[in-house]
Amino acid sequence: MNTLFNTFQIKNLELKNRVVMPPMCQYSVTKEDGTPNDWHYTHYVSRAVGGTGLVIVEMTNIEPDGRISNHCLGLWSDEQIPEYKRIVDAVHDNGSKIAIQIAHAGRKAEDAETPVAPSAVRFSEKYKEPRALTTKEVKEMVEKFRLAVRRAVKAGFDAIELHGAHGYLIHQFHSNYTNKREDEYAELTRFGQEVVKAAKSEMPEDMPLIMRISATEFVEEGYVLEDGIDIAKAYKQAGVDMFHISAGGEGAISPNRNPGSHAGYMVPFARAIREALQIPVIAVGHLEDANLANAIVGIQDADLVAVGRGMLRDPYWAIHAAHELGETIDIPVAYQRGF
Repeated sequence: MNTLFNTFQIKNLELKNRVVMPPMCQYSVTKEDGTPNDWHYTHYVSRAVGGTGLVIVEMTNIEPDGRISNHCLGLWSDEQIPEYKRIVDAVHDNGSKIAIQIAHAGRKAEDAETPVAPSAVRFSEKYKEPRALTTKEVKEMVEKFRLAVRRAVKAGFDAIELHGAHGYLIHQFHSNYTNKREDEYAELTRFGQEVVKAAKSEMPEDMPLIMRISATEFVEEGYVLEDGIDIAKAYKQAGVDMFHISAGGEGAISPNRNPGSHAGYMVPFARAIREALQIPVIAVGHLEDANLANAIVGIQDADLVAVGRGMLRDPYWAIHAAHELGETIDIPVAYQRGF
């Protein structure tokens, strides 16, 4: 029986445990150039010191106006590569593996003068009305994703994650709620599939591609879990190796769709996609209780468990969880006397 502290391997990515630090925006870029700084270095490396099996760098965007804010990360220039490599090397030196989430915020780009999207559908009254991308611009966007992945590979990341969840650009394309197009990209998963294939073209064959998707939407007119499974099937066929299963993010939550926010509230979505597609999945959703996280792996609801807010509070969450569960975990020599 697997536990949270068994190893896990997919393609050439071998993890020492099943604990994942999910991508969480830091909004800490200081020069508005999208390049990581000492905050990001400390933030990510400390979680490797703390025993996390896989660290996933926050939403990293393919162009300046693709960011949620001007204080978010980007990977649109080769000049940005060295600072990412500095983080990657230090995470490796501390015994963990590291991935990066590549994305575009689309209509949720708050600081863009004019956000872009599949269609001119505003996120909310507090957001700017986006401009619909032309067909040519959509194809150019696929190319920008490809080049960002190329840079991530050069920086030495162990895996790539594409952000197709939480109402950002890829999600906007594969949802009827936000995609009102009449060209070839009216086919809901076409853009996402092209991005997947473009990413794979830049990745070594044995490097896994992860995709984060919203398994269901929480707006009244949004898609449901059965649709989310079909979306995931299309992306698996295009080349995705593992899914990171979340939900929502496309607009105000409908009372009829509200899943609550109890511990493990998104795990059923992960289980459903894992079972339907026979593919590894990462579960999310208030999973900072060590026994709950361990049970999710043990009963095969998911292969890996992402601990978000809990790991913001405690960089050493994995070490503490291992001790609570009576599991063995490597502790840095400098810290061993503390345990």
